[in-house]
Amino acid sequence: MLLHIPGVFTRDEVAALRARLDAGDWVDGNVTSGHQSATAKVNRQLPEESPEAKEVGALVLQALNAHPMFVSAALPHTVFPPLFNRYEGGEHFGVHVDNAIRQRGAVRIRSDLSCTLFLSEPGDYDGGELVIEEMYGPQTVKLPAGDLVLYPSKSLHRVTPVTRGARVASFFWLQSLVRDDADRETLFRLDVAIQRVTLDKGPKDPAVLELTAVYHNLLRRWSEV
Repeated sequence: MLLHIPGVFTRDEVAALRARLDAGDWVDGNVTSGHQSATAKVNRQLPEESPEAKEVGALVLQALNAHPMFVSAALPHTVFPPLFNRYEGGEHFGVHVDNAIRQRGAVRIRSDLSCTLFLSEPGDYDGGELVIEEMYGPQTVKLPAGDLVLYPSKSLHRVTPVTRGARVASFFWLQSLVRDDADRETLFRLDVAIQRVTLDKGPKDPAVLELTAVYHNLLRRWSEV
């Protein structure tokens, strides 16, 4: 499932994050590349241990934990510490697939879902589209600053060359409580339906109670804790 998650940060919040990030010491993006990615990746990145990356990364995690749509869709077990990249002057990232296992210090996860949080407005740069290969063809993603796209880490994807301006984003991976993408999508759609029925009929309606029981019993069956 490829999902646009709006409003992780407001415009003013993005401006404050960018002020902090832009002051950092950006280095070659291949410092965190796997073997395949290193042959395709041309961009810059904040070092993982830089104070800017740590500070803003903590704010990203805090915002995600408070975002109901993200939690419902991702069902996060462990979120890899957010990283930050920058593309400009023709920089790009060729077609690749993300590593199945990501490790940083004591944090080791199976990458079920990949996330890109856009921190530049679409009109501030040309190119820089995230192109994700889906079953029904390539999906092109270029979102407002503060919005996030969530997609399966097994997907082939790329970032087109940035020919004007700068594309700044946070990127990271997560291990979900539910490994299978189809099962996770089913739970998300069911959760959305429950919320709609609740608004219409109220939380104590028998249909709401029954659907909620079905949701949790499916989650119990499919989750890995």
